[in-house]
Amino acid sequence: MDLFDLKGKTALITGGTHGLGMAIATGIGSAGATLIINGNSSQQKIDEAVAYYKEHGIEAYGYKFDVSDETEVIKALNQIEKEVAPIDILVNNAGIIKRTPMIEMEVEDFEQVLKIDLVAPFIMAKHVVKGMIKRGEGKIINMCSMMSELGRNTVGAYAAAKGGLKMLTRNMATEWAKHNIQVNGIGPGYFATSQTAPIRVDGHPFNDFIVGRTPAGRWGDPDDLQGTAIFLSSKASNFVNGQIVYVDGGILATIGKPSNED
Repeated sequence: MDLFDLKGKTALITGGTHGLGMAIATGIGSAGATLIINGNSSQQKIDEAVAYYKEHGIEAYGYKFDVSDETEVIKALNQIEKEVAPIDILVNNAGIIKRTPMIEMEVEDFEQVLKIDLVAPFIMAKHVVKGMIKRGEGKIINMCSMMSELGRNTVGAYAAAKGGLKMLTRNMATEWAKHNIQVNGIGPGYFATSQTAPIRVDGHPFNDFIVGRTPAGRWGDPDDLQGTAIFLSSKASNFVNGQIVYVDGGILATIGKPSNED
């Protein structure tokens, strides 16, 4: 189990105040890492998240800044390094989605999605990796999506951003692997979160579609992401680079019969 031990490491998880980001952060923290939690919507939300981690025995600190603003990112990273420690593990998790048919989508809305979901991971990694290169090691995890591989109605901007993030991950790995830095992605399938709660009810067409088309026959539990996050954060993955690990119950693997049909 030493291969997965993260004691002594410091991990920054953007958007780690709730949902899948919180589940991933909890896993990395449970493996021993000190957590830096970022958010930008409210200080109260950050404080509540930090309190949650501490209640679970995890050392955690919170910082409010806009991950898509390069000036704010540089200032925050300098502050974090001074007040806590250099960052060993970066998880680019913060993201947004706008569900609008492309023919109706305003250009500024399209650009906003790309700014948060694609440009921000570039900004964060660009500045965090400089310290990693100096220390000769580091882990970067970009949160991709099934939309890194597939299209779907009304999520054109999100799919464009997540498809781009997949290729950005591979290019980061190409440029930085020689410094003993591993850059990989996690592609979650459909997960049971507060955001999906309204449609996760029997008889809802989308719920039936997801449960039926996922070979595992269920929605993912956010905790299902923790093992992959720990693996990609630890020395167990020291020769894994530029890969996207899809944690999706097998849905991307098949166009076969739905799981609820013989």
